[in-house]
Amino acid sequence: MQLMVNGKAEIVEGDNISVADLLAFKQVESPDMVSVQRNGKIVDRQRYAEQALAEGDEIEFLYFMGGGARR
Repeated sequence: MQLMVNGKAEIVEGDNISVADLLAFKQVESPDMVSVQRNGKIVDRQRYAEQALAEGDEIEFLYFMGGGARR
């Protein structure tokens, strides 16, 4: 299956790939700290294992970083 992941074309083997499968395939270290956007919409974190991906989907991994104010 061909996907666009973070702006790059990716080939992922398999027919029934979920968001959770993709996170594992991409070896995302802390999947609980990543939000996933599929075709412009945020995927509910509780649905990662059941949210199937389709040929041509555009996926973005969104990493949020905290920090303090600079002085």
